[in-house]
Amino acid sequence: MSARFSPGDAVRVAERESAGHVRTPRYIRGKRGTVERVCGRFGNPEELAYGRAGAAVTLYRVRFAQSDVWPHYRGAARDTIDVELYEHWLEKA
Repeated sequence: MSARFSPGDAVRVAERESAGHVRTPRYIRGKRGTVERVCGRFGNPEELAYGRAGAAVTLYRVRFAQSDVWPHYRGAARDTIDVELYEHWLEKA
């Protein structure tokens, strides 16, 4: 199965609540970023944490402007933060 997104694609992190083991930080949900790279396919950690066989899902490194993540950020406009996120948390922006 091929990756849904490619480097350079604009994406938005889904903004939803999810109980249990979730690898998507709350502070990044609902934010827009750019796919920096496709990291590969791995077992879904949200399933594996409970001993269930998790189907392989694509993991991406997504780059966000720090000022978009934290509105009161006072650093340089070029400062970014990279977060690795699984495909089922990403939407086209």
